Amino acid sequence: MGYRIAVVGATGNVGREMLNILAERQFPVDEIAVLASRRSIGTEISFGERTLKTTDLDTFDFTGWDMALFAVGSEATKKYAPLAAKSGCVVIDNSSLYRYDPDVPLIVPEVNADAIMGYSKKNIIANPNCSTAQMVVALKPLHDRARIKRVVVSTYQSVSGGGKDAIDELWNQTKGIYVPGQEVAPKVFTKQIAFNVIPHIDIFLDDGSTKEEWKMVAETKKIIDKSIKVTATCVRVPVFVGHSEAINIEFEEFIDEDEVRDILREAPGIMVIDKREDGGYVSPTECVGDYATFISRIRQDSTIDNGINLWCVSDNLRKGAALNAVQIAEVLGTRVLKKG
Repeated sequence: MGYRIAVVGATGNVGREMLNILAERQFPVDEIAVLASRRSIGTEISFGERTLKTTDLDTFDFTGWDMALFAVGSEATKKYAPLAAKSGCVVIDNSSLYRYDPDVPLIVPEVNADAIMGYSKKNIIANPNCSTAQMVVALKPLHDRARIKRVVVSTYQSVSGGGKDAIDELWNQTKGIYVPGQEVAPKVFTKQIAFNVIPHIDIFLDDGSTKEEWKMVAETKKIIDKSIKVTATCVRVPVFVGHSEAINIEFEEFIDEDEVRDILREAPGIMVIDKREDGGYVSPTECVGDYATFISRIRQDSTIDNGINLWCVSDNLRKGAALNAVQIAEVLGTRVLKKG
């Protein structure tokens, strides 16, 4: 016996990826609904070997459905997620709307799966920000061993984190550079993204940080340990898919780089590729389509006591969004609903 699943925002990048991953992982689905805004009604969407047509989110009745995977913005989520939750359908939300709500668990299954039981307060579970998700997968097993005091992270985030329009802007600007008279001015981004990097994701806050940077701080504390100090610099780079992060970790006690390597090799969801030679590391183009969070460049930081540096790469549309949501659904099904 399987589940009745609704995917909300099925025509977007993340919604389509959710459907791909549900099929790839053979999630026990008895019935599936693909929902979108009225302007996208009837759009054909692939689900495994099947082709589905989207139906209208605005008129959809969530009564009797087990789970709804939301891949729409915060405004639409604010309107429709409470309706789904009230009808008895558990919402797994990919937007930022509920991440910081104390009554909504923020889940990365490899890190804090037990916290999923808190879903019952609002019938909603939150998916973390893409840059946070891959980082905490790497941090948690190390925190369990030596307790993390402080994290300094610089991100190199692909344009797909900004949606389809952001992908199109990089593509069109890149073409325009080579074709005189076809230059494309920035619209999605504040500056040219082609052949450039932009140290600005989301809005600026009063302290000079951006909201993306604040998210990494707040979410790491909620998911792992509120005592961990985090400082982040988030940068958009001209890569289509795949987020990269340079992470510096300060521990409460000494931990050797070889032990870090061994711990991460055994940790769920992580693949260590760390050879000190040309190409002995993973770049974002190599992680696309993969489930794993890849760790490379593990080394001691001699400038501080108990410091480690590492390089972390993951497909942001997968572990940073769709895969994590499906993994939450798997945990919810196994531990709570128990139908599959």
